[in-house]
Amino acid sequence: MQLGMVGLGRMGGNMAERLRAAGHEVVGYANDGSGDAASLDELVKALAAPRTVWLMVPAGEATSSTVNRLAELLEAGDLVVDGGNSKFTDDTVHAELLDRTGVRYVDCGVSGGVWGRTEGYGLMAGGDAGDIERLLPVFDALRPEGPREEGFVHAGPVGAGHYAKMVHNGVEYGLMQAYAEGYELLSAGGPVDNVGAVMKAWSRGTVVRSWLLDLMVRALEADPHLDRITGYAEDSGEGRWTVDEAIVHAVPAPVISAALFARFASRQVDSPAMKAVAALRAQFGGHATHKAGDAANEPPTGG
Repeated sequence: MQLGMVGLGRMGGNMAERLRAAGHEVVGYANDGSGDAASLDELVKALAAPRTVWLMVPAGEATSSTVNRLAELLEAGDLVVDGGNSKFTDDTVHAELLDRTGVRYVDCGVSGGVWGRTEGYGLMAGGDAGDIERLLPVFDALRPEGPREEGFVHAGPVGAGHYAKMVHNGVEYGLMQAYAEGYELLSAGGPVDNVGAVMKAWSRGTVVRSWLLDLMVRALEADPHLDRITGYAEDSGEGRWTVDEAIVHAVPAPVISAALFARFASRQVDSPAMKAVAALRAQFGGHATHKAGDAANEPPTGG
C-alpha cells in the first residue's frame, strides 16, 4: 500500500521505517521539515486516490488541527487513521467532521514504544469493518510476528481503539508501580545484596515475568542503583482518563488509581499533604516535627 505518515517522531518515524521494510510506500511529513513532503498539502498531492493518511502527532490540539486541515484537503473515499494517544471522545468529533466530505476515519491505539520498529506494535483499532479490512496490509506489517489476534484487534466502532489503548495504559501504570515497589523493597536494606539479579531471576518461569520486567532488568544492568535519574514520573493522560472512566462506570480500580497518584507524589519535593499530617500528629499527640530541610527520620511512635 501507499500511505502518508504525519508525524515522524520516536513512534511515527520508526513505524514508517517498519512499513517501508515490509514493502509499503510511505510519504512522510513532519512540521520540523524532516519528512518527504514540505506540507500537508504537498503530502496529499503526493498520494494517489483513494488516499490513506496515518497521524502520529500529540493528542489534543495538535491532532484536532491536523484533522481539520485534512478535512479541507482530502476527498471522498480517502481514509484518515489517528494512531496517537487521543482521548476516545475526540474520535467521534473527528469522524463526524471528516464524514461531511465522505472521508473515512479509523482510530488505532498503538503500543510498542521505541522497540516497535524491530519487535512490532500492538494495535487496537476502532472503526467500520470495511475500513479495517482496507487497512489490514498496514496492520499486518506493523504488528508483531505470529497470529494476528495476538497483536491486533478490531476492538469495535470508532473510539473503541483508543478506549482499549487507554485501559491498556492504565493497566501498564499498575504493573510498573508494582515492579517499582518491589524494587524499592528489595533495595531497602534487607538481606538481598544483588537486586538486579533477583529481578532477572524472575524473568523466566515465575508468574510475574513480562516484557516490562525485562525492561526493568535492562535498566538495572545499565544503572544498578538508578543513580543517573531522578524519581520524577510524568503521566501522559491515559491514566487519568482510565480512572475517570472507572468512576463513570462505578468500576473499582484501586491499583490503577494508586499508581496514578504515586506519579503525582513523585513530583512533590516536600508534600503539602504530608506537612499537614505532621502538623496534625504534633497537635493531637505531641509528636515531634522536623524543621524544613531537616532530613532526620523520626522513629515510629504510633498515630
